[in-house]
Amino acid sequence: MEALLASAIGTLTAVGIYLMLRLRSFPVILGLTFLSYAVNLFIFAAGRLAVNAAPIIGTPGPHADPLPQALVLTAIVISFGMTAVMMIMAIGGHLAAGHDRIDLDRGNDQP
Repeated sequence: MEALLASAIGTLTAVGIYLMLRLRSFPVILGLTFLSYAVNLFIFAAGRLAVNAAPIIGTPGPHADPLPQALVLTAIVISFGMTAVMMIMAIGGHLAAGHDRIDLDRGNDQP
């Protein structure tokens, strides 16, 4: 199970970095989304989640650590807000320039 989770985190990270290196704004946004998914899985894996553990202290047996769950929930909310802001900026840039390229090369069409 650990190998599956590690390979999923590695695959999501590789796909996210590959998409962030594209020269269009939409793949960059998708790349950041994949990277946030990879970070969320990494936080869960680092939190050593216990199976069938009680979330309330006071019951007998092992207890679950609520910190990784709180961190992932916060990361999900922040990444959703960041994605929404980046989509609005990408749409505004596309409407202003007529394309969604993000390279810094001005080309021959602009002085």
